[in-house]
Amino acid sequence: MTDATFEIRGPGLRSIGKATFARPWMFSALLFVVLLVCNLLVLPGFLAASNFAATLAVGTPWVLAAMAATPSILSGGGGIDISIGPLIGFVNVFIIGVLVANGLGNPAIVIPVVIILGVAVGTVNGILVAYVRLQPIVATLGMYLLLVGLALVVLPQPGGTAPAWMVGLAGSFGPVPGALVLIVPAVGVWIAIYRSPFHRALLGTGSDDRAAFTAGVNTQLVRVCAYALGGFFAAMAGIALTALVQSGDPTLGSSFTLVAISAAVLGGTSVAGGVGGITGSIIAALDIYLIQELLSATHVPSFWIQVVYGAILLISLGINSVIRTLGRKTQ
Repeated sequence: MTDATFEIRGPGLRSIGKATFARPWMFSALLFVVLLVCNLLVLPGFLAASNFAATLAVGTPWVLAAMAATPSILSGGGGIDISIGPLIGFVNVFIIGVLVANGLGNPAIVIPVVIILGVAVGTVNGILVAYVRLQPIVATLGMYLLLVGLALVVLPQPGGTAPAWMVGLAGSFGPVPGALVLIVPAVGVWIAIYRSPFHRALLGTGSDDRAAFTAGVNTQLVRVCAYALGGFFAAMAGIALTALVQSGDPTLGSSFTLVAISAAVLGGTSVAGGVGGITGSIIAALDIYLIQELLSATHVPSFWIQVVYGAILLISLGINSVIRTLGRKTQ
């Protein structure tokens, strides 16, 4: 695969996929500041040095899940991958119930195997969407159900123990929070993609796949790569989740789907595709995490959390639409 595979030719298409509003993630950034202040008022030790590594470890699966949901949405065509959550959960039980249970808990084995697993699942989703031409919601719903079932087959009941090196990711290595071992490589991968021709091809495909195809972009391959990239980030999120809970649990993954999609939308990624990016998704994931922490600290009943997630998604869609409209009016 060469850079030319994803290169958009023609000056008229250079603007395809660019944001219609200069900083669509600024609302999430402002919300983050407000929520952080509120959390610090309620929990003064929230960001204490002694708690920072653990706090970051709790938020890391949320951040990586939001990153996982973003590429498929950017690719357009209604590309919402609802199998992200179950994939995160399946990675968790696969690590504990298959790899560790068979004496294969070494990081040199776990990390590449899990990443290959995540990319493979994402690639299958992409092929079903791009080449078989199933609607994304249908293709990823099928994968959702498959992964939920497989997780229960692999580990019917919560249990097992994560290897010591993985448990360390929820703490710190000297002054360095262990969660950064997962976040930094994931962000590094996105930075490399952002600077490559693939990024422009991804936004072009999401904005107008016909125009991108006419300009020489292999739009089907771009979409497959987008879903595969989502699978990579989901695999990293599965490792982060395992480090956090330090065991396997087949029921944990599905809850990340709504969080991931909500974060991507709240972060400025257009559900129509072609506009947005990882930066906004990361900030919005932290927003949602801070909201949950604030609700817990103020003793709001836990069953209200899912209600809040749904409300966040609906509000995010409304804000997203308003920002796009204002952006178009300023052009």
